[in-house]
Amino acid sequence: LRGGKVLTPRFNFVDLAGSERAKRTGASGDRFAEGVQINKGLLALGNVISALCEKHAHVPYRDSKLTRLLQDSLGGNAHTLIIA
Repeated sequence: LRGGKVLTPRFNFVDLAGSERAKRTGASGDRFAEGVQINKGLLALGNVISALCEKHAHVPYRDSKLTRLLQDSLGGNAHTLIIA
């Protein structure tokens, strides 16, 4: 409790392995489908970060599971660090 405010820490680890280009890795079948889904999530994450930076009225958190899971860590008064 700090100055009457409750602080809630949250720590998320997200493994985005498999997000490489399909042509370069030669992935096929289930591995290819998994890579497609990871890349869609990354695109949605980029869209959310852009919307937050540009202060849009609507932030598209619901576009992917990844952004829904990270919603509390991305918006509001959160401090977020992304390591690539």
